[in-house]
Amino acid sequence: MIQMKIKSFLAKPFASYIYKGIRKDMLAAVQDQESILKQQIKTGKVTEYGKEHGFGDVNTYEEFKQAVPVCDYEQLRPYIDKIKEGRHNVLWRGRPIYFAKTSGTTSGIKYIPITKDSIPNHINTARNALLCYMAETGNTRFSDGKMIFLSGSPELERIGDIPTGRLSGIVNHHVPSYLRKNQLPSYTTNCIDDWETKLDKIVEETIAQDMTLISGIPPWVQMYFDRLIERTGKKIKDIFPNFSLMVYGGVNFEPYKAKIFESIGRKIDSIETFPASEGFIAFQDSQEQEGLLLNTNSGIFFEFIPAGEIFEANPTRLQLKDVKAGENYVMIINNNAGLWGYNLGDTIKFVSTEPYRLIVTGRTKHFISAFGEHVIGEEVEQALMKAASEEHVHITEFTVAPMVEDIAGKSYHEWFIEFENKPADMTEFIKKLDAQMREKNIYYDDLVSGNILQPLKITPVRKHGFIDYMKSIGKLGGQNKVPRLSNDRKIADELMKWADN
Repeated sequence: MIQMKIKSFLAKPFASYIYKGIRKDMLAAVQDQESILKQQIKTGKVTEYGKEHGFGDVNTYEEFKQAVPVCDYEQLRPYIDKIKEGRHNVLWRGRPIYFAKTSGTTSGIKYIPITKDSIPNHINTARNALLCYMAETGNTRFSDGKMIFLSGSPELERIGDIPTGRLSGIVNHHVPSYLRKNQLPSYTTNCIDDWETKLDKIVEETIAQDMTLISGIPPWVQMYFDRLIERTGKKIKDIFPNFSLMVYGGVNFEPYKAKIFESIGRKIDSIETFPASEGFIAFQDSQEQEGLLLNTNSGIFFEFIPAGEIFEANPTRLQLKDVKAGENYVMIINNNAGLWGYNLGDTIKFVSTEPYRLIVTGRTKHFISAFGEHVIGEEVEQALMKAASEEHVHITEFTVAPMVEDIAGKSYHEWFIEFENKPADMTEFIKKLDAQMREKNIYYDDLVSGNILQPLKITPVRKHGFIDYMKSIGKLGGQNKVPRLSNDRKIADELMKWADN
């Protein structure tokens, strides 16, 4: 126990040291971005990509934009294939030390390179998020207890002789040795592929432990809590009395917040992160300030395209110093693993530019514009949370899709919602939700006012319906999540099997 307490004692000065460095980076964000761009251009000159795109003649950001097109994975795939074949200096110097395997909607499996230069971005940012929390709050006690990271399997395969696996599994190999004794679940349990089998084993391994930190995607954390409550009949606070910190990312926490805190039995501190296989983008550096601090000094040069221009042939591309608070942007990254002009697929909005803090507002591929309304994730989430709060309703999961009818004025948006507790008056709840949507999206309001769209409709989903849906498509657990919005009926039609009629 004394040895354990030393850990939290030593954490304080280290947290303070790192926190000071991060505060310094906040003030130098624009200069750091300029330095990163120069370094990337210099390194890029020796690569196949750089030679093909004329990096030898690139010295300024304007020249960089001319040389590097905005692209997605499909456009970089030929270079990735060359790396798999064993070629060196293709997108970045040398060869990647890992491929992070992730599933794309159109690309199938994507293999995202992680290099010796880029791995610190993934490892250090997660650490920095915890150290900022320690420095600001003074709470280091959680480092003395057990910590759980609900992640993908750490087992790696080899693709073109490069170790390959889920990002969370790769990162698992880099957990510092001093935290290994605190980390759960065990390596063997983490390697289990079937999510429900794995979850039962995690419950077995943790139920009698002193859990102080729990990390994972909110819907899967909730599943873990549900299993614990089923086994014990107790709230999480009574199972783990020293549980004081939750770390999450991947989805907006707000739709899950009420139910998760109800399961815990009290409010606890939480840290939001914005990790991706392509890079660790941002993290919550303060419990007091809104938004996530952009990772401006960690090997990524960021660009931003106004969200309304993303499907144009020549959209405006802005560097960090040119962004404005309150506007929606699509994030483009250039990183030290050789992703050039890469459209991450996320839309963000800066809530502050001194320092640069942002919120994630949605995905470019997840929207509804079947009638020209261009509804985004931020709008549906905020509208639902407002209506749910007013009606004292808790939401487990939801998604929205258009219902297009041939007869004019008969089309509508269909919301599939799994309620923890249903509204006392569903008609009133629908009215409030529709009013919130009309307030948040003027195009949607015009379509309803003009009788082109009917007000929205809700199809309740039975308990665990979304879990059963994810299981049916082989995407239960890990980093998989249900899209909030679809512009077609593919997910909606499948979910009808679990409608709570």
